[in-house]
Amino acid sequence: MTDSPKVDLRVPELRVGTSRVLSDGHSVLRSTVFDIRRRDGTWQTLNRETYDRGNGAVILPYDRSRRTVLLVRQFRYPAYVNGHQAPLIEAIAGLLEGQDPLTVACKEAEEEAGVKVRNPRCVFTTFTSPGAVTETLACFIAEYGAADRIGAGGGLRQEGEDIEVLEPDFDDALAMIADGQIVDAKTIMLLQHLRLAGLL
Repeated sequence: MTDSPKVDLRVPELRVGTSRVLSDGHSVLRSTVFDIRRRDGTWQTLNRETYDRGNGAVILPYDRSRRTVLLVRQFRYPAYVNGHQAPLIEAIAGLLEGQDPLTVACKEAEEEAGVKVRNPRCVFTTFTSPGAVTETLACFIAEYGAADRIGAGGGLRQEGEDIEVLEPDFDDALAMIADGQIVDAKTIMLLQHLRLAGLL
């Protein structure tokens, strides 16, 4: 049996120079110039933009007995601009805004999908798009059943949310990845986790 390859976890040397705010609206966009020491020992000057919208939590409720999952469908303007005009099918998610990820995940499940989840657990935390976006997502799965539905969901109107709740069969949800109906990364990762973990 061969040894696993060693991963270089050394933190690169940086000299951060000028940083200026380009936009400070819904999120903060900064342009920063910095020097970084390359692996060959030389220094290189780079200019990078970072988009900071805060960190978030996402949760995928699943029903073992009925083999269903709870998803939501909503319009996403950035996806629309990039050619995806249909509303996106996603796992339930929200920004932390000073709260802990578990609290946010459970609260968003109630607001967006009208369900009180059981036994939520964080299965991984991921950067969403580390080339430009600072955000990390704490990714949860949780159990639910028909008796755990406490409302219609739909999100909060004052936050601009107009959310449709979907409850597909798990195999149908996986098929929606294959046929391009589900294109959201966090949702694909959590559905695949349920499959790989043998939970459905």
